[in-house]
Amino acid sequence: MSNAAGYLTLAGLWLFHWLPLAWQAAVGRAVGVLLWRVAGSRRRITLRNLALCLPELGPQAHERIGRELFQWFSRSVLERGLLWWASPQRLRRLIHVEGDVGFADRHPGPVMWLAPHFVGLDVAGAACQLFVQREGASIYQAQTQPVLDAAMRRGRLRHGRARIFSRAETARPLMRAVREGAAFFNLPDMDFGGRDAAFVPFFGVPAATLLAPSRMARALDMKVQPVVATMLPGGQGYRVRFLPPWDDFPSDDALADTARMNRWIETQVLECPAQYFWVHKRFKTRPPGEPGLYD
Repeated sequence: MSNAAGYLTLAGLWLFHWLPLAWQAAVGRAVGVLLWRVAGSRRRITLRNLALCLPELGPQAHERIGRELFQWFSRSVLERGLLWWASPQRLRRLIHVEGDVGFADRHPGPVMWLAPHFVGLDVAGAACQLFVQREGASIYQAQTQPVLDAAMRRGRLRHGRARIFSRAETARPLMRAVREGAAFFNLPDMDFGGRDAAFVPFFGVPAATLLAPSRMARALDMKVQPVVATMLPGGQGYRVRFLPPWDDFPSDDALADTARMNRWIETQVLECPAQYFWVHKRFKTRPPGEPGLYD
């Protein structure tokens, strides 16, 4: 995508964000219906993931969940303009927080927010800035389009309570930020290859999963609090749940901790399977000698 196309995309998102959320949601769902028809590669990845993880549901249910996911996913992309440009007052009206949102402000030591990859993930990040006083820090994947990358960075940093670090950087700046008091907004469930990872079951399928959440929590004596975002129908907004901090994490066994984390993510996925990020090749990295799952 050229820079000109990037600026046009941003202009469209900026104009779109002024619409009532119910209108934005309707357009997003319509785009998702079309996307399901034309995005053949991502459709196949989605159906493959669902077949691997939820085989008991059968092909018809997999297609129904996949179609719903594409509509939620399209909404999440188009509604990003809200997160990047809407006033804090409007966002606070649309984002409904539940649970112990003030834990990170009360806890004197380091905190890790554990946020699985649901389509409303960016809403969870915004909630951690809008409803929590403590500064946050996170890692992000730099975009190949420089105009959109810059816009995403500005949007995620605009409330002044966050620092973000590129995944291409070393972990040192992030560790420094945590030691200085920032809560770490951690996304634990993507396949980043075999480095610093172990093959841990996810819905019974060995998945390359980073051991870093356990190791980092143990090294820095961090308290881990799960945060889960759900997109609500129509113009109802979004729900972000700040769940009770874990008392049994970390242990002295990083592999057991990572398996426990994946089991917890499974429970959250089963509550709302159509909003989990099935479009990602979660099982791209395979154990030695095993064939690929997306061929």
